Amino acid sequence: MEYDFSRPTDRRGTDSYKWDSAPETDIIPLWVADMDFETFPGITEALQRRVAHGIFGYTRVPEAYYEAVCNWFGKHHGWHINREDIIYTSGVVPAVSAVIKALTLPGDQVIVQGPVYNCFFSSIRNNGCETVSNSLIYNKEELRYEIDFDDLERKLAHERARLMLICNPHNPGGRVWTRDELTRVAELCHKYGVRVVSDEIHCELTLYDNEYVPFGSLPDELSHGSITCCSPSKAFNTAGLQIANIVCRDAEVRNRIDRAININEVCDVNPFGVIALQAAYSDEGYEWLTQLRAYISSNYDLLRERFARELPKCKVMRMEGTYLAWIDCTELHISSDEIEEMLMHENKVWVNAGSMYGTEGAAFIRINMACTSELLNEGITRIVNGLGNK
Repeated sequence: MEYDFSRPTDRRGTDSYKWDSAPETDIIPLWVADMDFETFPGITEALQRRVAHGIFGYTRVPEAYYEAVCNWFGKHHGWHINREDIIYTSGVVPAVSAVIKALTLPGDQVIVQGPVYNCFFSSIRNNGCETVSNSLIYNKEELRYEIDFDDLERKLAHERARLMLICNPHNPGGRVWTRDELTRVAELCHKYGVRVVSDEIHCELTLYDNEYVPFGSLPDELSHGSITCCSPSKAFNTAGLQIANIVCRDAEVRNRIDRAININEVCDVNPFGVIALQAAYSDEGYEWLTQLRAYISSNYDLLRERFARELPKCKVMRMEGTYLAWIDCTELHISSDEIEEMLMHENKVWVNAGSMYGTEGAAFIRINMACTSELLNEGITRIVNGLGNK
């Protein structure tokens, strides 16, 4: 079946965080990370059947849910997950927060790789821990990030280092970490007794021929005690249904996380999230996803070509995954916060200031490309009009 991602859907007036938060109705929102595409029709149909029942009581997560998760990752990513290794919860951010609560004490250090997803910082801070950044190396020739392993080893060796949060694929940098890179991270963390927590919410959104490698699929001696947080919410545009999974093979660690999930009161989920995941993780869902990735890849090609031709001062980072373009605006000599503010109020297009992802992003902006190519084209035109003479 062919799916049409070029057909626009009006999201205004639906209490959309992305669309209805804009101060003016003529602003194009290319900021927060949800998509403007309608979800896989199989999800909609499954939800409609459930809604028709008319009763929405407390939900028991069925065995079919666990089977869907295990079958999906085994079939498409070569990652064998045991049913007992899965803890469900309401989202990846609550999952990360609960894991930090379970495995650290106030004052412990949690290592991140800046620039990185902004909620990492709040989850660490809210649990009384200290954020330490193993800043990624910006390769300006290849327009991509690389891991600074020497710096990482120094940070891991600190007596208060307890956890390392990685983003795989990386938001906002667009890297899909290779097996070799992940293995080296795992080896260093194992050497210093630091546990890895891998946020893999963007795992299905790989572009071109890049391959997502689940951290949990690394050799057992390196990944046994690791924790993976994943969800269909980004790939299938179902964030509002609030469902996610924590995968951990170490039973003792898993019990501690389960207790923290209950302490944080994020142990209950709604029936729609449970049903949506089962519908998404199907053969038909995978076909829809394959076509979605091709559309996002073409949007990235469009953005990269137009920036190179019309706004060469702003360098588009090489993307391997996600739908979030990361743009180096260093040559403009203005901050990302100023760029965001100016583009919104003067050019009616909303992008994310890179400063929210750590000091390493202060000269960058993030652009959400998960929209129709027509809307993206207009958004790019407004960005070019705003920044072209800077």
